Amino acid sequence: MQGAIARVCMVVVAAILNHPLLFPNENTTIPEQDDELLTRMKEHQEKLEAEQKRLEQEISQTETALISDQDSYSWYFWSTLCLVIFFTIEVCRQDIMPTEIPDSMEDEDGDFNAEYISAKTVALDKSVLSNFCKTRFHSFIHESVRVREFIEGFADDLLEALRSVCNRESDLEVEDFVGLGSMFESWRVSKPPTCDLIVPFTPPRPFRFQFQLWCDPSAEIPLDLQGCGRIKLLKPGGNGTDCLCGSANLGDDMLCLLHNKNEGEKLEEHTLVELLCEKNTSYLSKDQIMRWFQISMSKAWGQISHKYDFELAFRNLDFPGALKIRFRSGKSVVLNITPAVQFEDTDAFLVSHFPSDTSNSSDTHWQLSLTVYEKNLLKHLGKKLPANSCHVHCLQIVSFLHKKQTALTGRSAFSNYHIKTALLHLLLSKRPTMWQAQNLDDRLRDLLSFLQQSLEEKRLYHVVVGNPRIPVEVLVPKIIRTAEPINLFRPLVLQRDVYAKMEEHFQEMVNMLSTDCY
Repeated sequence: MQGAIARVCMVVVAAILNHPLLFPNENTTIPEQDDELLTRMKEHQEKLEAEQKRLEQEISQTETALISDQDSYSWYFWSTLCLVIFFTIEVCRQDIMPTEIPDSMEDEDGDFNAEYISAKTVALDKSVLSNFCKTRFHSFIHESVRVREFIEGFADDLLEALRSVCNRESDLEVEDFVGLGSMFESWRVSKPPTCDLIVPFTPPRPFRFQFQLWCDPSAEIPLDLQGCGRIKLLKPGGNGTDCLCGSANLGDDMLCLLHNKNEGEKLEEHTLVELLCEKNTSYLSKDQIMRWFQISMSKAWGQISHKYDFELAFRNLDFPGALKIRFRSGKSVVLNITPAVQFEDTDAFLVSHFPSDTSNSSDTHWQLSLTVYEKNLLKHLGKKLPANSCHVHCLQIVSFLHKKQTALTGRSAFSNYHIKTALLHLLLSKRPTMWQAQNLDDRLRDLLSFLQQSLEEKRLYHVVVGNPRIPVEVLVPKIIRTAEPINLFRPLVLQRDVYAKMEEHFQEMVNMLSTDCY
């Protein structure tokens, strides 16, 4: 019996070794001059088949004896072991076979074809780049100053009208706006000019906000919502209030110096929890806030529209502050006013949405904006750079390519925020002397290479959160400075379609730069 088992094992091994799929397909072609070898292989295969049939007959004859034999369990064990070995070898063979590489990335020789261009080796002409920056971006400098002055004056007037139409006893209180983005950071690249403003608001007294950031151990924030937080609206007399009149019975003879007798009744009639929070919760709802903001903005514009000789229209009804100003001359200005909540006494804000990002579908998870700290970081690092440094031109060129590619093939998940984040990482890691004006081509290649590698690895960390390289002078809050770093490209790991379009979008940008099509 042991001899029969040994012969079965030899047949299995021989069958595996002679399996036609064991070898790559490209090695199956046999030249015509090897006909003799082919004949011998066929004869060998026939002998193996005959031996296999003989063994099958021998095994069938001894099957009855094996059932009654005491070693029958050993027979089943060795048969099972042979089968397991066979499948293990087959699985390993499939794993070690080389996978096919898409034609868009590599050719048959293993080299990248013309459709893929490494950003490290892209050919750039210093004089062409310098002349492009002068002719394309220089004219925006003085125009941007005038646009900023106009927008700041108009925004002040609009917000003042917004405060006048709000009920001071029951509505949210609107604070002064904060200007962000390329217009306020002096790297605008295109027309029409776009101005991004965030407008903080606070609840009327005695209501107040309580924050739960993703980096707070006690907060239950899902992993796919890193960088977000929830805002809890605390009611008078509820948990956390500073006044006892709502939580204790002070008697008819006691008078609260903070609240009059009828204030509690007014708040119950027009409760902010029902109007501004998600149903059956006390967490601030983005949809409710945006609805309130849009209605209030429309009323405010109705109060001051007679003072201005232009048309104001909503560009997107889903985003209440997505406005467009059209002048009689035909010129226009895009204005994004986003409602936000200031995080405690810092310059961090929890915003309802980012104009370029719609991935957060949760109604109670607000995205944390650290753009003020990023603007301060860019300004702080700029003071250490040489005169006429090339860092702004690098940012402008890549942003211009991104906008042009978007106009050609449509929007993707790639944004100017990713470009600015990559530039800030490079500014923190390279010596200031490396950013001289004559190094524009080298630093532009570095920026593109950094983005290309980040896309390939699906990893681009937030420049402020958990970054020990941030200078102390930027005054980043401790809870943000000590938090775990956030990977901005983390969603791309699962969203394959989004990642493929994003990578194709970026590759076309590099191709455009390499062919001087900008």
